[in-house]
Amino acid sequence: MRAERVKGGPLARQAAMLCQDPAFRLYLDRRRRYKHGMTESQLPDGTHNEQDARDWLCAACGIQSRAELDHDHRAAGIFKGIRQRYGRWRARAL
Repeated sequence: MRAERVKGGPLARQAAMLCQDPAFRLYLDRRRRYKHGMTESQLPDGTHNEQDARDWLCAACGIQSRAELDHDHRAAGIFKGIRQRYGRWRARAL
């Protein structure tokens, strides 16, 4: 039996746009450096690409596909928290 494919909605689109945002990928670079005590030479700005951002976001939300954000309330809440933290970082950093 084949698993039904989940169709994405507004949250999935927002997540896709977020992963395409170079500033969000910069946020991931700097977040990872801070979290792991790394220097910029160990993890330079521009390290995360769009696929890395997608993979990180899915792992952080505990999903396989961004489309699941519109159907999983727990994952949606985590995603909204990520967006809020990113928004606060962006207001300070850029």
